[in-house]
Amino acid sequence: MTDTKPPPISNLLRELPNLTLIWSSPVRPVLVTEPASKAAQDAAPILVFPGILSSDPATSLMRRTLRRKGYYAYASKLGVVTGVTPRLFARAQARLDHVFDKHQRPMTLVGISLGGLYARVLAQRNPEKVGLVITLGTPFSGDRRANNAWRVYEAINDHGVDDPPFPDDPSQKPPAHTIAIWSPNDGIIAPECSRGLEHERDLAIEVPERHFELSASRRSINRILALLEEHGCV
Repeated sequence: MTDTKPPPISNLLRELPNLTLIWSSPVRPVLVTEPASKAAQDAAPILVFPGILSSDPATSLMRRTLRRKGYYAYASKLGVVTGVTPRLFARAQARLDHVFDKHQRPMTLVGISLGGLYARVLAQRNPEKVGLVITLGTPFSGDRRANNAWRVYEAINDHGVDDPPFPDDPSQKPPAHTIAIWSPNDGIIAPECSRGLEHERDLAIEVPERHFELSASRRSINRILALLEEHGCV
C-alpha cells in the first residue's frame, strides 16, 4: 500500500464529455480505408475486455477497426462487467479457450481499465495461450483505492477492492510481453497505478488521452494498431 492519491475531482469532471465516445462506439463508422494487410491476417487473434459497468458494445469501434485492418478481433462475451468475480472469470477463461482452440496459437489480450485485470490474470494462468497483453488505464499496481471508481466497485460487489475473491496478484507480470498504456491526464485511475513498476510490465507508454478516450478515441485505436504491428505475435 502506498500514499498514492486518486486523480483530483477536476480531472474526473473533465472525463465526462468523453463518455459519449464509449456510448457511440457501436454506431461510429470505421475510417480505415487501406485494404486489410496479409501481415495482420497472419497475426495472433485479439481478445478485448471492456471496463467496469461496460460491455462489448463499448469496444465495438476498436474491434471493427482491427477487423478492417485484417486482424481477428473478438469480443469478450462477458456481458456487463460489474467487477472481478469467479463467475465472470470462468466466462473469460471459457472465451479465451474458445478463441485459442479456434486459432491454435498464442493470443493478444487487450484490457480496458478493469478489463486489463482480466487480461493480466488470464495471461498469468495461461502462459501457453497468451503472447501479448496490452492494458489501457488499468489499475494493476499499488493502492487499489487510488482511483475514483473504488466506491462504485464496492457498492455493486460483495467484496472490497482490497479483498478480491481470487488468489492471483494482478501486479505480477505475466510471462507474456506486457504493455501498460497510462496517462497523466487520467481522471479515474492514478497514473502510478496504471503505469506500474518496471518489474510489473515490459513497457509503459505515456499518452495524453483521458481515461474514457483510451479505448474509444480514434487516436487511441490507431496507437493500438501501431503497437500490434510492432509487438504483435506473428
